[in-house]
Amino acid sequence: MSQKFTKNLLTVFTVMIVLLLASPFVFASEAIPATDSNSKALFTLAAMLGAGLAMGVGAVGAALGIGSIGNAACNAVGRNPGVQGKIMMTMLVGMAMAESIAIYCLVIALVLLYANPYMRYFLG
Repeated sequence: MSQKFTKNLLTVFTVMIVLLLASPFVFASEAIPATDSNSKALFTLAAMLGAGLAMGVGAVGAALGIGSIGNAACNAVGRNPGVQGKIMMTMLVGMAMAESIAIYCLVIALVLLYANPYMRYFLG
């Protein structure tokens, strides 16, 4: 059972690596014929991978930024409780700016999935 799972996992990782290494050649080609049924699936797969990576990196970046801001605000209030109002206001503005990164990544992911401007070039 364990050997079968390891073999399947190795197969999945090998396929993912091959797809990632082959993608520059696919996107550098002159044109993909519209009659090729695999081209639409490959383009859709690349768009989904790009959207997932954009959201993943954006969410991690925003989470790290917001955590760092919250930590710094807690430390600042602990040292000087008299200026809690100013610190909280600055903290909320900083968190909103950090969260905007995730929103920009969401917009990029939605454009890649639903309104991809390169689709007409690759799919005809």
